[in-house]
Amino acid sequence: MRKLKNSELNRLSVDEFKSSEKTRIIIILDNIRSLNNIGSVFRTSDAFLVEKIYLCGITAKPPHKDIHRTALGATESVAWEHREDTLALVKELQENNVKIASIEQAENAIMLNEFKPSTGNTYALVFGNEVKGVQQEVVSASDYVLEIPQFGTKHSLNISVSAGVVIWDVFAKLRF
Repeated sequence: MRKLKNSELNRLSVDEFKSSEKTRIIIILDNIRSLNNIGSVFRTSDAFLVEKIYLCGITAKPPHKDIHRTALGATESVAWEHREDTLALVKELQENNVKIASIEQAENAIMLNEFKPSTGNTYALVFGNEVKGVQQEVVSASDYVLEIPQFGTKHSLNISVSAGVVIWDVFAKLRF
């Protein structure tokens, strides 16, 4: 096997990305501290044609060199907006028939592998702070709480890893 060159990958241009049909996924970053994590989420969102990213609370926003370093230009392709209040955003999205799924370990959480999204719905996936997770009031307001099954000794995954796992899983279930 031969590795492909970037020129052979047939990727979209930024303009083509912006005009392409998006996956019915919205990302909400709830008070994310790490600029590298934010950039990684942008890059993953670009890969899976996410509709939009909401950067909430203390989550930093582009342009910033540390976000850019990991986003590799995805801040130019993926639509984004800053919102101060995550809970107010969640309620606004719900009023527009968007289903909210917080990614968290909680009572009665649905294991990610058991989650069956409907292709007719848009889903906003909420990822929380690296230490405190998703705010309890946001978890309580969510339509779903999804948990990534884990089998080792650690209690959680890094937010950028969690985002990659969850976005891919929901993308695959909606697209394939």
